[in-house]
Amino acid sequence: MYSSAAVGSRPKVVAWDPKFGHVSAMARSSKASYGNAAAGQRASAGGGADDAASEATIASEEAPLKLEKFLPYQLNVVASLVSLALSRVYARRYGIGVPEWRVLVTLGQYGVMTGKAIGAHTHMHKTKVSRAVALMEERKLLVRRANRADMRESLLSLTAAGRTMYEEVAPHALDFAVRLTEILTPADREAFNRALKQLTERSAELVAESVNETDAMDREDLDLDD
Repeated sequence: MYSSAAVGSRPKVVAWDPKFGHVSAMARSSKASYGNAAAGQRASAGGGADDAASEATIASEEAPLKLEKFLPYQLNVVASLVSLALSRVYARRYGIGVPEWRVLVTLGQYGVMTGKAIGAHTHMHKTKVSRAVALMEERKLLVRRANRADMRESLLSLTAAGRTMYEEVAPHALDFAVRLTEILTPADREAFNRALKQLTERSAELVAESVNETDAMDREDLDLDD
């Protein structure tokens, strides 16, 4: 039995009549059916995700090249993580980036160098070296002077402020290196140093080979153009 209501409003049950008992049963049955269907959909979705994960695992195992086991990638990851951790040593204290750090330490080590020599020593592109030098010169950390042997390049050296920064940061950098390698035994460290030296030399050889191959291909293209 229902009370009268305005058109469009939701009716309210005000009394129970046994003859409507089947309506409640139907509602419960419908709710149960919906719940089972939803559970089935969730199970189906979960099963699909499991199948996809399983297929991805199988594909990964069968892949001929696995990035996480590829030595050049592994070396790059280590270098990136070490550089990021080390940057906390000098970036927070002095507000300099990786290029400026390399220029600072190189000039602190050798005293006087040209920009070209710094680039070769640090393996940085000349543009990156030039920007780092300009920034350090602006902050009065280094000075330029004419190179009489080659007027196209200037000789660079640290100012008193630059030398002080180098001497202050050096102990912190050395301490970082100790903390980084303290997990290695002396024997492992010696083996690592030998392997690192060999890999560095071999990488330089491969770069030279690549450059020679590129030059040869360029010459062939020129011959074809002629």
